[in-house]
Amino acid sequence: MSTMQDVANKAGVSKATVSRVLSGKGYVSQETKDQVFKAIEEAGYRPNLLARNLATSKSMCIGLVVTNTLYNGNYFSELISQAAKKLDANGRQLILVDGKHSAEEEREAIQFLHDLRCDGIIIYPRFLSVDEMDDIIDKYNKPVMVVNRKLRKHQSHCIYCDHKGSGLQSTRALIERGHRNIAFITGSMDSPTAIERLSGYKEALSAAGLPVNDALIIPGKWTPASGAAAVEALLAGGQTFSAILASNDDMAIGAMKKLNEAGIAVPADVSVIGFDNIPTAPFLIPALSSVKDPVSDMVSEVISQIISMLDGGYLSDQNKFVSELILRESVTSGPYLKPR
Repeated sequence: MSTMQDVANKAGVSKATVSRVLSGKGYVSQETKDQVFKAIEEAGYRPNLLARNLATSKSMCIGLVVTNTLYNGNYFSELISQAAKKLDANGRQLILVDGKHSAEEEREAIQFLHDLRCDGIIIYPRFLSVDEMDDIIDKYNKPVMVVNRKLRKHQSHCIYCDHKGSGLQSTRALIERGHRNIAFITGSMDSPTAIERLSGYKEALSAAGLPVNDALIIPGKWTPASGAAAVEALLAGGQTFSAILASNDDMAIGAMKKLNEAGIAVPADVSVIGFDNIPTAPFLIPALSSVKDPVSDMVSEVISQIISMLDGGYLSDQNKFVSELILRESVTSGPYLKPR
């Protein structure tokens, strides 16, 4: 393995000069820099990144903590893809670390990225509370941004989507189309996103003067199988419903399959709306209505904020994002608005 001294010998310069070229500190002529870079390439030298980070206090890396329960599906794919592209465009590398299964493991993942001397850390929390994340921002002297959670103390350090508002908007759209008995399939209830979407559903019903029927609220686990199981539970319980709002598209797809197996037509008998607007949603039969979260815009903004902090700029107050309801063939007017 080549050493820095080997590079210095090949370039005909001192080891200290090679160090200055690699660290970017101190004056070195362009001619000498070219000699050093040529020698590095010929020698196949790879600098010790940890040592360089210690020397320069910069790694050109941004860490991202995401629990592995989000690794499947379009949402996570879009999140990672946009983060990698945005950071690459800004000359930085993305390091992904698993937050695993608890708040303690999320804290350990954050500390791991800090120990790697990442220039900034982005957290997509599943288990850490708002107060715990505010404490983490106080603790570290590196820029920290939180995605998909509204903070109390450090509001400029978070980017979040109005999930309650999207739950309300979707439920209201069904009510406006004549639906009164609207079933709701929740996500896993340890998820803040699931809780907020359910809250929006309940608020829309109350605002319309409709009762919140707990028998129409069925727990789901984000999977197609849990969506199918939810419809099975509704039918077994003899519940009357003309629409289903599922907390993600996977559960909506499972629900549609089970409705079809039961001889219940979508949307003629039951309208269905999901969340996430997965790429296959427009190609289903019928095409699935869905709520699209602005994932790309949120990721782009959070990285812009991190880079702004690193460059000594100011934090933006643009931290709340709104989803878009996309109505397709899976929704039609309910029994109160259907022509007689």
